Amino acid sequence: MSNGNALIAPAAPRRSDFRFFDRLRVRWAEVDMQKIVFNGHYLMYFDTAVAGYWRALALPYEATMHALQGDLYVRKATLEYEGSARYDDACEVGMRCARIGNSSMLFSAALFRDEQLLVHGELVYVFADPATQTSRPVPPALREVLTRFEARQAVLEVHCGDWATLGVDISALRQAVWADELGLPAAAASDECDARAMHVLARNHFGRAVGCGRLVLQGDCDGVGQIGRMTVLQPVRGGGVGKAVLNALLTQARSTGLVELRLQSQRQAVPFYRHAGFVAAPGEPLLLDGVPHVPMTLRLG
Repeated sequence: MSNGNALIAPAAPRRSDFRFFDRLRVRWAEVDMQKIVFNGHYLMYFDTAVAGYWRALALPYEATMHALQGDLYVRKATLEYEGSARYDDACEVGMRCARIGNSSMLFSAALFRDEQLLVHGELVYVFADPATQTSRPVPPALREVLTRFEARQAVLEVHCGDWATLGVDISALRQAVWADELGLPAAAASDECDARAMHVLARNHFGRAVGCGRLVLQGDCDGVGQIGRMTVLQPVRGGGVGKAVLNALLTQARSTGLVELRLQSQRQAVPFYRHAGFVAAPGEPLLLDGVPHVPMTLRLG
């Protein structure tokens, strides 16, 4: 017999509740003797998705927390099991910041196999002093970028301009990626084309340069442009920064009246450019600064 004071369980999350999804495929090592994913691994799936969520915000986690003079600590984690994932299942973890308090943040997470909800839960983080681990108020800038993202607003500022306007930030970004990360000669990150190129620079919500690229008109080919020096800061790679830079370059190319674009892609980036419509030219990859590159083209209609 029911009564008016009975508790109503909150509705289970739906795919439409989430803007961000992190894809995964269940590995053999994650399956237990019941031939299903061991229950504790779902927390690992959710924690991995949180890292992807920060990439989608274009926020390098360590550098951002250092700038904010704090860090995030898990205070509470809960899971509810609706079904089980099995070996080799292709799944997606939905992650969203559901609520921000004074010093805490509540993240809602859910694991889906196609449309089926398997596991969902909540992660409560506290923003705190890293030395004493005492709580601090969530910084307004962090609160704002989380709110913007969940409202499906842009978290990147994409700027188009010449070398005189954007060159300082672009040079620093290329130095961090080309020289410091990849170990290429510093001179390889810049050349004489920079002065006459059209540049795109992406900055995150904190104003840090996280991605760039350039468009150079081919002097000997009417209506042809060359995209190059595409650079994305390593901690936010895969979060959409490169796509935002490339889209801005394509917009600039079309507004300039170009009919064809060319580029030299590192082999691992070929799927990225193919998704944007570029086609790989036949033949062997070219060696540029000792790194294999695949020539690709795009006809602009």
